[in-house]
Formats: sequence, structure tokens, C-alpha cells
Amino acid sequence: MTDEKRVLIVEDQPELRASLRQRLEKAYPHAAIFEAGSIAEGRALIQEKSAVYLALIDLGLPDGSGVELIRQLAETHGSALIVVVTIYADDAHLFPALSAGAHGYLLKETPEEVWLRQLRQLEAGTPALSPPVARRILEFFRERAHEPARQQAPAPPPPAPPVVLTPRETEVLGYIGRGMRIGEVAGMLGLAESTVAGYVKDIYRKLNICSRAEAALEAARRGLV
Repeated sequence: MTDEKRVLIVEDQPELRASLRQRLEKAYPHAAIFEAGSIAEGRALIQEKSAVYLALIDLGLPDGSGVELIRQLAETHGSALIVVVTIYADDAHLFPALSAGAHGYLLKETPEEVWLRQLRQLEAGTPALSPPVARRILEFFRERAHEPARQQAPAPPPPAPPVVLTPRETEVLGYIGRGMRIGEVAGMLGLAESTVAGYVKDIYRKLNICSRAEAALEAARRGLV
């Protein structure tokens, strides 16, 4: 890296700025490093410098979101490599920053050796992403890939309304469910066998069943046995 390459740090915490500077000096020992502690200071430096090679930008700045600076830098210095350096790993911070033009997203908790390796990969065209951020991006696109299928799938039919039996039919179903035959049911209820047979026929039709075994299962489901 030559002396002509300029690196910008935008971070409001002085101790963190110092830490970022130390890391940058290891990665780019010949870089000209400039520091800003707010969006206003960052904008002034962006306007002042004719070329910015690399910018490390925090998102939580005292006078606004670093996304504003990312967008401005992407528009005015199209060749600049822009990397977010932040504590935030949630979607509400991650995706707006990437959409604004960031080429990388590094969490401040990332170990130094991983952090430096990611910066070096950035020069080769590989996005600089902390491992948790890379995983979240993959998860996001996997979720999106399933959305069309979910949207196009027909809605399941509404559940059929429960079949309503008359009190007498319910009584007959209970006896059938206990294994009683039509003659036995007729004797229990004091009805003619033909009358009970008619009830059984109506029960089978309403419940869409055709055997005593199915009738027994339905009786059990309804709590009649």
C-alpha cells in the first residue's frame, strides 16, 4: 500500500478509535489514517479528501446513523471500500447499511486476527463479514427463497363443520359403539328394530361411514363410550 491511499475512521469513542487505528496500522503500515468522531466530522473529511481508499464507519454516532455517511461516501467516492464496524448484529442495522453501499460488516467483538484477515480479503473482492453476520445473511436469503412457495401455495380448506346428530341418533351411536346389535338397541330404547335400523342408516350417512368399527371409533371420539 502506498502513502497516497487514505483510510478514514468514523467512531465516536476515543479508545475504540485508537484500537481501530492500531489494527489498521498493522494491516496497512503505510496508510494515511484520518479520524472523525461524528457524522459532521466524517462529512468534512470526505469533502476534504479527494480520494478515500478505505472507510471504517460506526453506526451509532452522536449526531445520527453511520448509514448516512455510508450512502454519501458510496455516491461521492465510488471506489472507496466501506466497512461497518459496530456492536449491532440485528437486521435493522445490518441490511440498511449493506443497502446503502457498505462492502463489509465487522462486529467490534471480532477477534483481531479474524478482523485483519477479513480486511485483507476485502481487497481481493471478498466482502469483509464477521462470521455471525455472514451466517445471518445466508439465513436471510434462505428464508426469502421459501417465501414464494409459501405465498403461492393454496390456502388449506377450512375445517369441515362438526356433524350434528340428533339426541336420539347420539344415543343410538353410543349403544352401537359399545358393540350392541340393532335388536339389543331396540330393546333398550323400546323401539322397533326397523326404527333403530333407520337411525343407524342416517348416522352412517351423516358421518360418512359404512361399518360398525367406524361407528365405534366415532362414538369413542365423541366420548360416548
